Amino acid sequence: MTSSSTAAVPSDEGLRTPEGEALSNLILTIFKVSGRLNRAGDALSRDLNLTSARWQVLGATATTPRTVAQIARHYELTRQGVLWVVQAMVKDGLVELIHNPDHRRAKLVRHTAAGRALYDEISRRQRRWVSGLAESFNVPELERGTALLARLGEIVIDDDDESDNA
Repeated sequence: MTSSSTAAVPSDEGLRTPEGEALSNLILTIFKVSGRLNRAGDALSRDLNLTSARWQVLGATATTPRTVAQIARHYELTRQGVLWVVQAMVKDGLVELIHNPDHRRAKLVRHTAAGRALYDEISRRQRRWVSGLAESFNVPELERGTALLARLGEIVIDDDDESDNA
């Protein structure tokens, strides 16, 4: 049982604890911000015909080729969803599937020259965009936010693991 499960639960199942209410508000804000970030990413790359999903695949394979399953795990996405995006990117000549010395059937996804050029361009744009956004914050504030979200993610995983074992 994780520490998240040890908090006092109100007797009325319809009410949240104050902490539960605050966390619920945080989660709803995360959903909203996630949608806004995806739309901003799509706008940043629209003229490049690059969606956020394609951008994620290029980012996950920027330094080393990876399997579809590895990309999916990296972003906590479904393997099938990533496979669909990768197949479309192969057709468009942005990535290629190459031999994987560690696995007979699971090919590695690697950038083509066109995919590398596209990734380099969107990375340049993202660096400029995120640096402008970051002017509204300071580093310690951003580090605290990152730590809070990382901790929330760990607790959600722990709770999910516990429910799988029940």
